[in-house]
Amino acid sequence: MLRLTVTTPSELTEAATGILNDCAAVSTLSISRGAALRPVGDVLYANVAREGADAVIEQLRDLGVHERGSVEIDSVATWISRPGYEADIRTPGSSADAVVWPQVAHRSYEDTELNWTFLSFMTLATLLASVAIVIDSQILTIGAMVLGPEFGAIAALGLALVRRRPLLLAAAVRALVVGFAVAIAVTTAFGLALRGLGWATAATLTGPRPDTDFIYSPNKWSFIVAVLAAAAGVLSVTSGRTGGLNGVFISVTTIPAAGNVALGLAFGQWGEVRGSGLQLLVNVVGMGLAGWATLALQRALWSRAPAPRSRLARHLQSGPPRR
Repeated sequence: MLRLTVTTPSELTEAATGILNDCAAVSTLSISRGAALRPVGDVLYANVAREGADAVIEQLRDLGVHERGSVEIDSVATWISRPGYEADIRTPGSSADAVVWPQVAHRSYEDTELNWTFLSFMTLATLLASVAIVIDSQILTIGAMVLGPEFGAIAALGLALVRRRPLLLAAAVRALVVGFAVAIAVTTAFGLALRGLGWATAATLTGPRPDTDFIYSPNKWSFIVAVLAAAAGVLSVTSGRTGGLNGVFISVTTIPAAGNVALGLAFGQWGEVRGSGLQLLVNVVGMGLAGWATLALQRALWSRAPAPRSRLARHLQSGPPRR
C-alpha cells in the first residue's frame, strides 16, 4: 500500500479528486480544502494499492499537478483496512511485481548525483580495496565492495535506456567516469606513498595472491556474475525489497578492480592495469545491459498485468484474512 499526498492549486482540485475517486486501486481518499499556501489550493490524501499506483500517478501528471503542485509517494509499512484489502484484491497484478516508475526514477537521479558524498564513498572504497590487495585479504575486499556507491549509477543506466531519459543517462555516465577517475587518482597517490615508504613493492602485485587474484583476471564468469547480480539488484530496487542489494555489492568486482588499476599505475605494472581495467569494463557493461534488460522485461510484463484476482475476491464475502 502507498500513500499519495497531492498538493494542487484550487482550479485542479476537482479534476484531481475525480481521478483518485474513480480509481479502483484507491481505498481511502481525504481532502483538506484551503490547506495549501504554496500553491494556494488544497491537499488530497489517498491510500492506493501499489500495483495500481503508477497508472493513477500518470493521470495526475497528465493533468499537470506536478507542474504547479506536487505528488508525494510514501510506502505504508503496516495497514489494517477492509477497503484497503478490497482495493488490493480488485487491482490487477501483484504488489510485489509492480514497478512505481516515479519512485525508481527519483532514486536513480539521487544515486547519480555527483557530489562530495558520492566521491568520498568511491574514494574510500577504492582505498580500502587497495589495502586489501596489498595484504591479500578477502574480508577487506568484500568490505570495499559493500562500501562502494557505484551500483545506483549503473542501475540508472538501464533505467535511462528503457525510459529514454538522456539527461539521466548523461548524469549516470558522468558520475561513473568522474567517480572512478577521482578514486583511482587518489588511490594511485596512496600507492606512490606506499612505494616511497617501502611498505609495498612491485612484487606485492606480481607475486602470488590466491585470495584476490580474481580482481585482475576477467573471464566469461565475470560477465555472467555481473549480469546475474545486476538483474537481482534492479529487482530489489523496483520492488522496494532492498535486502538483496548486499548480495549484489559483494558479487561484482568493480571497486576492487579500480583499486588494482591504481596500484598498477603507482608501481608501473601495466599488466595489472590492463587486466583490472578490463575487469572493471566487463562488469560495468554487463551490469548496465542486465539493468536495461530487466527493466524492459518488467515494463513488458506489467503492461500485460492479469485480470483482478477473482479467486481471492470471493474471500471478500467472509472478510479479509487475519494478519
